[in-house]
Amino acid sequence: MYIMANSVEESANLLKQTLDDLINWFIDKAGSVLVAVLFIVIGMKIVSMVMKLVKKSFDKSKLEVSVAGFLLSVIRVLGYILVFITAATIVGVEVTSFVTILGTASMAIGLALQGALSNLAGGVLILILKPFSVGDYIVENNNNMEGTVVAIDIFYTRLLTYDNKLVVIPNGILTNNSLVNVTNEVNRKMEVKIAIAYDSDIKKVKDLVYELLGADKRILTSEPKDVFIDSFAESGMILGIRAWVKTEEYWNTLWDLRENLKELFDANDIEIPYNRLDINVLNEKDI
Repeated sequence: MYIMANSVEESANLLKQTLDDLINWFIDKAGSVLVAVLFIVIGMKIVSMVMKLVKKSFDKSKLEVSVAGFLLSVIRVLGYILVFITAATIVGVEVTSFVTILGTASMAIGLALQGALSNLAGGVLILILKPFSVGDYIVENNNNMEGTVVAIDIFYTRLLTYDNKLVVIPNGILTNNSLVNVTNEVNRKMEVKIAIAYDSDIKKVKDLVYELLGADKRILTSEPKDVFIDSFAESGMILGIRAWVKTEEYWNTLWDLRENLKELFDANDIEIPYNRLDINVLNEKDI
């Protein structure tokens, strides 16, 4: 019982000593604390004014909403940290150890969230540098993921495939690997290769194909059209055809051109060769 009473008394004395030290500290630092509080109030007002100026600057530059919001948040947090650290210095708090702890904690958090931070940095780079925009059709070369971009977020980019599947790609992958922006340009060159027999009249074939290309109003007359022998295969010559169209009309024009070539060749007795196997059946009397 005596030991317990002694322990309670020691705890009470310790608490009283702590409160006395705290009161004495406030009395000694009353002026500094008042100045620090006043500095915090003024500092937060200044941060708010800076935020408004930066926001107007972002609005004039037509920066993406997602990037602007992210950058504003970062600037606000950094501003508040600077204000409170300066206020702590005014009071007389040792800031060096606090900064060291903050740096260590930031490093630990950064290592734990390495993937998320990579995606975050990737999202900011995509929204600022604009390698693609919403509505573009892209192909990510590393994993062969492709589709039309429907959303660009800070951490992920969302694609819609041609068969209406949603693909969500981390931005870190898109910024760390090569990709193809299929619809970045207004015009796109289409290319078709088709085999013709070796005994075909090459000049006649080329004239017919050029006439076919000229009849399609979707094929651009301002860009070159090429019809040529691309290579020689075992069963025939490979005819190469190149022409330019508007990017949004690429697929429909390409599909129609393939059908029209087949009909054109059939109508003019131009053979499209293919590998065939001839089988001769012998009667017993022929053996």
